[in-house]
Amino acid sequence: MAGVTTLVRGGVYLARLDPAKGGEVGKLRPVVILTDQTLLDVEPPHVFVCPLSSRSEPAYAALHVALEPRDELRRQSYALVEHCRAISVRRLQSARLAQLDPTEIGTITRKLRRLIGE
Repeated sequence: MAGVTTLVRGGVYLARLDPAKGGEVGKLRPVVILTDQTLLDVEPPHVFVCPLSSRSEPAYAALHVALEPRDELRRQSYALVEHCRAISVRRLQSARLAQLDPTEIGTITRKLRRLIGE
């Protein structure tokens, strides 16, 4: 966790997602931490994240969440809900770049529930 001290739910951090397999998103990219804060407070070895991209494919628009630039997140980004996954905290490469508000976090989690058929 180079440069990362405290993890915060809804925080945006850079994560190294390589190696990617098949259609997975890879490379160094921002991710939003979705893990509950109670679990983050005990410093888990893994966290559940939603990768961000500067592009949104129209076929997946119903699952993507547009995020405006803020703080160190300097471009409009899209939360790619179909690519949510658990990663090791050792993949996190930076201090927090930005913070999503509760409404944005709620929108991502609602779309994730839609993805899993809930």
